Parts: sequence; structure tokens; C-alpha cells
Amino acid sequence: MVRRTKQDALATRNLILDTAELVFERRGVSRTSLNEIAESAGLTRGAIYWHFKDKADLFDAMMQRVVLPMEEAVARSDDPGEADPLARVRQIFIEALRKTVKDPQVHRVFEIATHKVEYVDELEAVRDRRLAVRNNCMDHVARRLTLAMRRGLLGRRVPARAAALGLHALIDGLIQNWMLDPDAFDLVRVGTQVIDACLAGLAAEK
Repeated sequence: MVRRTKQDALATRNLILDTAELVFERRGVSRTSLNEIAESAGLTRGAIYWHFKDKADLFDAMMQRVVLPMEEAVARSDDPGEADPLARVRQIFIEALRKTVKDPQVHRVFEIATHKVEYVDELEAVRDRRLAVRNNCMDHVARRLTLAMRRGLLGRRVPARAAALGLHALIDGLIQNWMLDPDAFDLVRVGTQVIDACLAGLAAEK
């Protein structure tokens, strides 16, 4: 009986999160109330408050259960002895593009976090998490670029940290523009072309 109760509670929690994703995507976070989420899920507001203290807590839980594209790519490897750090940087960004296109839930949550939310008041903590993810990604890429510079694979015209920030902004901007109109261009193909062009521009002079 206890096991079934825990399973039921987990199923209800997941139903709330699944429903919140869909309602947030359709209406935006600021315009969505917990009552609307409860009604869409066929639950009471009390059921929502049993699992989440407020909308910010619910939104944060929705974000936490999905690993955003760059976050996953960075988490896979941080080996200071890797043979080709520049190839690793290229792989990080291309994997992020592919995951955005191929994983519907990642696409949906990333779009909500980018286009459907205002990071004010109770949602500032969620903004802080996004910034932490961004900073972790840039730190990782900057370390790879620094290593590439030491090995003579990249020039030193642009500091590693500045190059990492530029590459991240480029990929983030491509993803955001693609989400506004997915039919406008092939995100993976165009993104790969742009990444290769930027890395070539940073390459060491021969």
C-alpha cells in the first residue's frame, strides 16, 4: 500500500509538470495560474500545493527535470588531457543543436525558458540557474580553447574567455531564432557551417 501511494504521488507530480509545460508553452508563464494548470490536469489546486509551494517552485521543477542542450553536452567530458580540445568544443555546440531539434521536450522547455517567461520577482531564482548553466558552459569552453591555444591550434588574437562568450552567444542566438520559425533554416546544418567558420577564424596563423 505504501509503495503504491508513493507511486501515485510521483505519477501526480509528473502529470502536473507535464501539464505545466503545455500550458506555459501555450499561454506563457506570467499569464498562467496554478488554477489553470490544475484544471488542465484534472486536479484540484490543493493537489498542486501538495507538491509545489508556488508557481516559481513548479516552474523550477519543470526546468530541473530537463537537461538543457549545452548543459548536457558540457557535462559529458572535461578531460584536460584530451587529444583535440578544439574538436571537443565543436562537438559541444553541434550536440546542443541536434538535441534542440530532435528532443521535443527539450525544445518545448527551452522555448518556454527563452520566449515565454519574465525573470522577475519569484522567478529570479530560475534566472539564476540559467545563468549558472551558461557560466558553467562558458568556463568549460574557455578551458578547451585555452588548451587549444597552448597547443598552437588557435591564435591568441582573441582571449579564450571572450571567444567562449562569442561562440555561446552565437549558438544561443541561432537556437532562439530557429525556435521563432523552425522552417526558416536547418538549425544543425546552418549552425555547423557557422561554428566551423568561427573556429576557422580563430585558428592559429600558419
